[in-house]
Amino acid sequence: MSRRHSAEKREINPDPKFGNLVVSKFMNVLMYDGKKSAAENIIYGAFDVIEGKTKSDPIAVFQQALDNVMPSIEVRSRRVGGATYQVPVEVRSTRRQALGIRWIIAAARDRNEKTMVDRLSAELLDASNNRGNAVKKREDVHRMAEANRAFSHYRW
Repeated sequence: MSRRHSAEKREINPDPKFGNLVVSKFMNVLMYDGKKSAAENIIYGAFDVIEGKTKSDPIAVFQQALDNVMPSIEVRSRRVGGATYQVPVEVRSTRRQALGIRWIIAAARDRNEKTMVDRLSAELLDASNNRGNAVKKREDVHRMAEANRAFSHYRW
């Protein structure tokens, strides 16, 4: 990581169907090999499945799922006098969102439904109801931070 300059944030356009920036970011993380239309089809397909199952707005379900997965604290390694401590720190809002998106997609890819549309819709529904592997990941991170609260005075 360069110490001179921090990388400037790129402007991304909102997604074409809902006009939502977060959905667009989600699409970009889901995408493989620059195949944006494939990622678009997966996400919109998952939203259609969610709308069919819950009879409610899929964007609201998506937002609820993301809110349930985003961590508020995490541990960072800090070296003090030859020993490495796991120091709990608060997570910046941009990193919270990035971690939440990443964890939902990773959990969806690990599921064993037939298609990615089914996996993603099931994971989003689980996350919006506070269960599933993405929420478990957040709980693990919070538990780790809680366990290492004794080292919080090493915060920098």
